[in-house]
Amino acid sequence: MRLGYFTMPLHPLHRDTTETLHEDRQTIIYADQLGFYDAFVGEHLTDKAENVTNSLLFLATLIPETHQIKLASGTSNLSHSHPTLIASQAAMFDHLAKGRFILGISPGALASDAEALGILDQDRNQMFAEAIDVILAIWEREPPYDIDFPNNRFKVSTRVTSVPEIGRGQMMKPFQSPRPEIVGTVVAPFSKGVIAMGQRDFHPMSANFLMAHWLPSHWANYCEGKANVGATAQPQDWRVARTIFVSDDSATAKTYGREDAQSPYRYYYRQMLTKMMMSKRHVIFKKHQDEDDSHVTLDRLLDDLVISGTVNEVVDQILALRENSGPFGEIVYAGMDLVDPALGRRSMELMAHEVMPRVNQALGLGYQTNVEAPALTLPQELVAA
Repeated sequence: MRLGYFTMPLHPLHRDTTETLHEDRQTIIYADQLGFYDAFVGEHLTDKAENVTNSLLFLATLIPETHQIKLASGTSNLSHSHPTLIASQAAMFDHLAKGRFILGISPGALASDAEALGILDQDRNQMFAEAIDVILAIWEREPPYDIDFPNNRFKVSTRVTSVPEIGRGQMMKPFQSPRPEIVGTVVAPFSKGVIAMGQRDFHPMSANFLMAHWLPSHWANYCEGKANVGATAQPQDWRVARTIFVSDDSATAKTYGREDAQSPYRYYYRQMLTKMMMSKRHVIFKKHQDEDDSHVTLDRLLDDLVISGTVNEVVDQILALRENSGPFGEIVYAGMDLVDPALGRRSMELMAHEVMPRVNQALGLGYQTNVEAPALTLPQELVAA
């Protein structure tokens, strides 16, 4: 089982933007040093707490600062841009990263982003579907492209202005052939989007704030999508994100991971509960779809959604999660605000060096983390440090 990293990120409103942006960069650099397989970074335009406005721009600053970790948009919100922009920018990023790139995609769910862009009254899921068709066509075709799909608002051609002998009218193709891995974040229980991912050979990542009992619905739908095209779903293609805190002792895990008023985990789920209730998407926090809203409390979310404890306690919880959800291939560690940087970094260290080797050993995969990752060779200055 691989170990990945995902951050929205989500910071308290009083914190300085410059400070948190650089903190988030340093955390991913540290994840690279620890041997994490990939790092997904979210983006929003109009959320002070989630202050990465462009995930590709943010991740580009990390290309020269990291050496092994795959850098992933988590996600690029396809309703926010013309697909020509996303196709061209993602392709360039793939070249800059020399293939250390995963394209994470979603429609873009934040209502205030949609309002600011003037698309609040539009079907963003439909815009997403139309955009990804065009992005793939740009990468698959040669100039002048002539992309004009039925019932698709995005038309792409360079026929009128193309001058092939000087390269005008030609768009960049990705470094990876035929394209980078494409990952879609899945939030809703029984999401039909996962069926489409299976059919198109995209890979799902189940959100960390989704109750674990909904996870089997994602695997079942992904398998259905694969079967629809005569293929078999592979567990290594399914990522499951979880909110995790690993500590050297149970008492610290309990306070910092859940109970303390200043706990970053408590802040995170207070924010998420508020946002999901406002957008009427809080079914993800329910035991069953018809459960009364009064049962959806912050303390229950912390109890059900935060995996916390000592190394052995977290190992047991991850193994139990996999037993109940299905055989996912990567657990994605959700990043939090670093209220206590020492505890935050120690948790990541324990996760990479202690928890995951024990998880893989219990699964009969050998005592190691990220079997598929290349060997990490650090620069001499980092080894010395």
